[in-house]
Amino acid sequence: MSVASLCRSGAAYKELNVNTKGYDLIGDIHGHADKLVALLELMGYRQDGVGYRHPDRQVIFLGDFIDRGPQQRGVLQVVMPMVKSGAALAVMGNHEFNALAFHTLDPHRPGQWLRPRNNKNMAQHLAFLAEYVSPNCKHELDDVLDFFRSLPLWLDLDGLRVVHACWHPLYIEMMETRTPHDNTLTPELLVAASTAGEPAYEAIETLLKGVEIELPDGGVFFDKDGSARSRVRTQWWIKKNSTLGEVCMPIDVLEASIANHPVAASDLLGYPESEKPVFVGHYWLKGQPTKLADNVACLDYSVAKGGKLVAYRWQGEAVLVNEHFCGV
Repeated sequence: MSVASLCRSGAAYKELNVNTKGYDLIGDIHGHADKLVALLELMGYRQDGVGYRHPDRQVIFLGDFIDRGPQQRGVLQVVMPMVKSGAALAVMGNHEFNALAFHTLDPHRPGQWLRPRNNKNMAQHLAFLAEYVSPNCKHELDDVLDFFRSLPLWLDLDGLRVVHACWHPLYIEMMETRTPHDNTLTPELLVAASTAGEPAYEAIETLLKGVEIELPDGGVFFDKDGSARSRVRTQWWIKKNSTLGEVCMPIDVLEASIANHPVAASDLLGYPESEKPVFVGHYWLKGQPTKLADNVACLDYSVAKGGKLVAYRWQGEAVLVNEHFCGV
């Protein structure tokens, strides 16, 4: 069986014969530790007494380790030792950002949290709270939150880029002036990024959640959680005259009357073909993993909704190859 067919089959616990050094990028995990372990072992990672490690490759996690799934602690018990030992790199997802805001008091509103503890936010974070919020878990929760604080918002490496939802050069340039050299959030920046109207808020909304367009004529659609939305996420790497149906994410969420509404290229961000490959998660894709453009790949294939946990085995290529996706 070839490397490509073994990857695409999702066969667990079989080592792939990949001799080229490179990165294995893993999409949104959302509390599914068993699938994470199966994917790592599929790609040839083994326990070395500290954590999972490959002899000549390195994982890059795209964020969203937590919420939704049944194994929050199990995922972090795999991810955190890998990152701390150098076997993996990772970026922050919107769920890690939300967790920090959820567990941080607002210095400007005594007794209030940066992320309001309303029914919607409590429900989204419930699986994590069930495993980590108790008197016996306080030190462990503190360690996890410290780990989240250490996560960079993006990685710009030799040959590739990584961000949870959107590579937006202007927001990245702005945030570079406000973060340390490792692109992590300071306590002050976490507060600003949690405050609507602040420039940092808009930057985080875009980098970790994506670019949105207002729907015309008061239109709405219902997202994966059943919430009504008046704005739709776009395929931000596209820059051409299009319709809302052609550029929205996911692609099938809009009714025809809204989907046919024109969108000018000038209203879209775009990611030039000349740029190095960029990897994102976040978008709850379905079906067979495939590249979105020659230099754009999304690795979130809805594991928390019964889909696959997906990775891309990057070996230095400037043009992405569909055969380098694998999943379990």
